[in-house]
Amino acid sequence: MDNKAKKILMNTFWSSGGWKDRPYTFAGEDFLYAKSKGLMFDPITITHDELVERLHALHQTITKERVAAAFLHSLSTKKVYLRSALSSWALTSQLPRHTYGQRSAVRPNYSSCGDCNFHGLMSDRDYVHADLNVLNFERVKWGGVRLNQLLYCWLDLELFSKGEEAFEVTGEDVAMLNRMTEAIQDCAEHEGARQLEKRWKDAFPSSKQERDVTMEIWGYAGVLAKQDTPRKLRGGSHDFNSVAEWQGSDRYSREALEFYFGAFL
Repeated sequence: MDNKAKKILMNTFWSSGGWKDRPYTFAGEDFLYAKSKGLMFDPITITHDELVERLHALHQTITKERVAAAFLHSLSTKKVYLRSALSSWALTSQLPRHTYGQRSAVRPNYSSCGDCNFHGLMSDRDYVHADLNVLNFERVKWGGVRLNQLLYCWLDLELFSKGEEAFEVTGEDVAMLNRMTEAIQDCAEHEGARQLEKRWKDAFPSSKQERDVTMEIWGYAGVLAKQDTPRKLRGGSHDFNSVAEWQGSDRYSREALEFYFGAFL
């Protein structure tokens, strides 16, 4: 990743005081430089149906082994932008080729599109002058935020597919993965995602926001999933989405962990 382009992307949205005020400027020499390096983009107008077709094409080349290796590689390198390819792949790998109006959602929790809604994806029929820059900013800074949005999943996997980096998984990465699962096992039955986030503080080098996103990624990938165990956690957590109702007694899915990371365990 080009460091100058990354700095331009960061400085567009973020300052020492946090988010900068809108409107953001996507023009000028700096923007053109960041765009030439593939980190910033012109607004995109695209349909749901086009996104589904593009995702289908991406899944012909992107394997779960590669997204899993990228995730593990990110733990020691802190290349957080590599992490959400795991959840983007998981959320869309079983998504059938379909059109927005093909099946309507009976109870639209995420989308009026029945197929997207069934797979937990937030989608719209049309995207007009959509801003990809803020999505990529969140991806590069924290590892993503709007992880289950169809547009983000496509952008994430599209950028991931352009990378030619070899993701070396080291013993240190595997040790961090083991510390993460051990911390889950150590959670009391009634503890929720916020308590797990604190336990992960010593598992791998990260900020609170990065750990939050990593839990969400594992939630969407089915590693941290609500199980058929008695609910000991009262209510959910408004800080989270995919792991809002996760509690310590749910532990982690050994099947999902093996599915993604079995080759490295």
